[in-house]
Amino acid sequence: MARLDLTALTLHITASALQHPDELAAHVAQVAQVSRSTARKALQRLVQLGWLRREGTVRQPRFQPGLLRQVVQRYPLAGLEEDLPWARHFAPFFDLPPEVRRITQHIFGELLNNAIDHSGGENVTVSLRQTPSHVQLLVSDDGCGVFDQLARTFSLDDPALAMLEVSKGKLTSQPQRHAGRGLFFTSRLADVFDLHANDTAFQHRLWDGGWHPGRAMKRRGTSVYAAIALDTTRKLDDVLQAYSLDGTGYGFERTTVPLRLLATPLAGLDSRAQARRVAARLQQFRRAEMDFDGVENIGHSFADELFRVLPMDGVQMVPTNMSPKVEALVLSVRNGA
Repeated sequence: MARLDLTALTLHITASALQHPDELAAHVAQVAQVSRSTARKALQRLVQLGWLRREGTVRQPRFQPGLLRQVVQRYPLAGLEEDLPWARHFAPFFDLPPEVRRITQHIFGELLNNAIDHSGGENVTVSLRQTPSHVQLLVSDDGCGVFDQLARTFSLDDPALAMLEVSKGKLTSQPQRHAGRGLFFTSRLADVFDLHANDTAFQHRLWDGGWHPGRAMKRRGTSVYAAIALDTTRKLDDVLQAYSLDGTGYGFERTTVPLRLLATPLAGLDSRAQARRVAARLQQFRRAEMDFDGVENIGHSFADELFRVLPMDGVQMVPTNMSPKVEALVLSVRNGA
């Protein structure tokens, strides 16, 4: 008989417990091709670890999912519709607070639709895991990788520059079908959001409000990880409305540009060309916040181009999180000094 791998068992034990609560040991023994004694010992261990709750009697145990839950599914991308996996294979097996469930469903649908419409791959794997404190989603496709796709479509060969454009929002290779809102809003709904593509990764943390370079996963394609705290006070509608100009509508009128994505130790923000890259497409918004968090110094040419030469009618250019040096230089160019 084969050995029973507990890690592999956790991938489907949540669904199995709900589908076979009174005969779970027999079900596990049959699926894993192990003895019932081995299956019962494994279930006892999963109870201890928090994956299962045991009820009933010694002779007639009844199992339910515990505080730890997980479902993993792999789908062919051809013909896949993003709402059906959520409704059939994931939502029934998790016990989430109502607003967290709504946020998770929104992120799930956006990320799976991105894999379907943009990856150019053949398959996608979706993993949803619930812990006592968080719900964690991972969507991984085997396509070309989001940054390679952006390089081909928009000639954005530098991943940092591509990430800068993604972070602004309203960037899509299929404008007839998409508004370019998906990654922008999903990253702001999650406490932790990681975007991996081939050899490149960027991460967004809600508590520091911006994108940072990250450590890439060693796999091809695009993988997106999102984690949401079960006790979050965020609401889906509040986040969707936060980027309207007055904060009450659903228009995507405001954006934030994380300038630290372009400011590296070897290449600071010094040139007019960099300023033009920062300002690209901002005419699509009514307010653009230039986030200088993590940027200690900038060059006069960069500041002059961005805040005196380039400003567009109808677009508020608002610098935020400036160091004293940056603030002084921005003020001088705006005053024409």
